[in-house]
Amino acid sequence: MKLQQLSILFLYLIMVMSCTKTSKEESVSSPEWNKKVFYEIFVQSFADSNGDGIGDIPGMTSKLDYLSDLGIDAIWLMPMSPSPSYHKYDVVDYTGIHPDYGTMEDFKAFIDAAHARDISVIMDFVINHSGYDHPWFQDAMTGKEAKYRDYYVWANKDSIAEQIAKKETSFDSDNIRQWHPVAGDTTQEHYYGFFYGGMPDLNYDNPAVRTEMYNAGKFWLEEIGVDGFRLDAAKHIYPDDRAIDSHAFWKEFKTEMEKVNPDVYLIGEVWADAGTASPYAAGFTSLFNFDRAFSILESINKEKVVAANIAGHGYEIDSSANLAEVINTSLPWFKKYNAEFVEASFLSNHDQNRVASVLGGDQAKIKLSASLLFTLPGTPYIYYGEEIGMLGMKPDENIREPMLWDKVSFDAMRTSWMEADYSTDTSVTSVAQQWSDDQSIINHYKRLIALKKQEVFSLGDIQNLDYKKSGVIAFTRSYKDESVGVVHNLTNQPVELSNALLDKYTTLVWQEGGVERTASTIKLPARASVVYKK
Repeated sequence: MKLQQLSILFLYLIMVMSCTKTSKEESVSSPEWNKKVFYEIFVQSFADSNGDGIGDIPGMTSKLDYLSDLGIDAIWLMPMSPSPSYHKYDVVDYTGIHPDYGTMEDFKAFIDAAHARDISVIMDFVINHSGYDHPWFQDAMTGKEAKYRDYYVWANKDSIAEQIAKKETSFDSDNIRQWHPVAGDTTQEHYYGFFYGGMPDLNYDNPAVRTEMYNAGKFWLEEIGVDGFRLDAAKHIYPDDRAIDSHAFWKEFKTEMEKVNPDVYLIGEVWADAGTASPYAAGFTSLFNFDRAFSILESINKEKVVAANIAGHGYEIDSSANLAEVINTSLPWFKKYNAEFVEASFLSNHDQNRVASVLGGDQAKIKLSASLLFTLPGTPYIYYGEEIGMLGMKPDENIREPMLWDKVSFDAMRTSWMEADYSTDTSVTSVAQQWSDDQSIINHYKRLIALKKQEVFSLGDIQNLDYKKSGVIAFTRSYKDESVGVVHNLTNQPVELSNALLDKYTTLVWQEGGVERTASTIKLPARASVVYKK
């Protein structure tokens, strides 16, 4: 090779190295998580690339352009690790990929393809418990001297006689038995499993267990390239009477993950009232707001503003409160523990009846629920298929039915691992059909996602506008020098409002439902919404 060619090659290599360095530096710059819109995927039901009836990672990769077109810029993946169950929350290998879903190389390719589209990827990390079939537990069951015995929580049967069937059901578990025997065991010891016997809880009093999980987390962040985790059952790392220990654990977990990615995104599932949940904020980037989801759907169905708060095993409902005041009251509780806390809002997820079914399949109500979600504060999460109005009611399999990409005769990627009872071609209009309909649910979502990207909606504060009219929720969102006024009609009847509270908000930003405005009034049809700015 000539000297001139070598010089050119050398300069080219320097450029490549420089670009690579810049790219790496950019990848670890602080992402603005509160500006993102998340999309939750159950891989098993999402997209099947090889015709075996089971959703897989290459199938997801092929749908990244769809998600990008919709406006999604962050994905939450439900568990993908090896597991004997369809849902895969009983993990048997914390650093593996279930073979039904593909290979680790497939997953790396998915992450690279997502990042190329500026889409972040977080994955479910199920560390409260392992699966019964995990090698650790299989060893632990062999006796008190087993190598991994202390990876789990054990107690003599006599010492827990009153606790064996003591636990009541809760929002995140309908199991009432928390201590479980081992078949054929003569030690008289039971193991602790909050959710059920097939999911034995790990013992986080054991430093070796903590190290195992920290190493597993670092593997996914550093070796594979995920951007963070959704932490399942975060409230139950220790029993509820040891909540302070749980708070401390998550702070330590966050510190360990930040060692390999200072901008790691950690969102916790803490299904509890705001007062109970707020101390967990110290160990997370974000927490799901379960109260908000219930409040939105309940307000629409009751046709009046409802503020709900988890209490015991149900919800306390306050029809005299308003959502803006509730947000402004509770958010500081979380900020006290984490000044950078990002609230996560949603309508439903894989553990709850689907939004469209809760709202009776009424398209106007479905659109209104999305309008509320995206105009209220919080980083929004969309459960796959929610954007096309997929239906589903428990048991859990029926809220995790196959995604409808097209009519079944044209849908080569529809999964068939289960037969859908709710979301079928006769009950739900597919993605392909809805894209061409400007008034469809999916296009409504697309417009709202674009609206949410405006800083006033992603970063702004909220103040109530009191129209003193049942069935109307109105508020302002403000950020820096920008302010918008938002009005939603929760009822199935048109409402006419005075312009007085919005007299300074004169420019139409967005509307749904054909809102009319005169010099003195604003007229909202049934289930309509409107946004004006100053």
